[in-house]
Amino acid sequence: MGETPVGLIHLLRHGETEGGPRYRGSSDDALSPRGWEQMWAAVGEAGWDRIVASPLARCAAFAQALAERRGIPLEIDERLREMHFGAWEGRTAVEIMAQDADALTRFWQNPAAYPPPEGEYLADFQARVLESWREIVRASAGQRVLLVSHGGPIRVVLCDIRQHPVERLLELDVAHAALLAVRVDGDDAELA
Repeated sequence: MGETPVGLIHLLRHGETEGGPRYRGSSDDALSPRGWEQMWAAVGEAGWDRIVASPLARCAAFAQALAERRGIPLEIDERLREMHFGAWEGRTAVEIMAQDADALTRFWQNPAAYPPPEGEYLADFQARVLESWREIVRASAGQRVLLVSHGGPIRVVLCDIRQHPVERLLELDVAHAALLAVRVDGDDAELA
């Protein structure tokens, strides 16, 4: 039996979006012109064997443009979309604080115990993201893969890799257009 070839997965968060910072979750906002610039700058001249992306426009539009420009196969995976923020969708932190500061503070301190009103539970969000992530890892032997997603899914993956408690995922900084490399060896993944 031969050894499994090592793969490399790059995690790319979308750039800035139209409408500025807000809890957009499942809202389908487009990248701003600056967001497009951030994304192109982040990928530079790097090459990949395939791209996997969230279906939301702020990820999928760039992934499609990159795939077409470089002739790379693109897969859209519904499980990589951002967490649904329920009643907070489309609202800024300032707006939410003005209406219900206690709920937002509790969410920031422990999103597992205090989800947004009418929002997705962190355990459900984590389960769907990690299901996709593990499939991507298994299929990436010897490949270079670009995963284009959101801050939340990338934080979930980082928690899994680092064995960081998922209820503390908001402690992890994932800036717009951040590009992180993950080395994959069989089922094992580690930051490169």
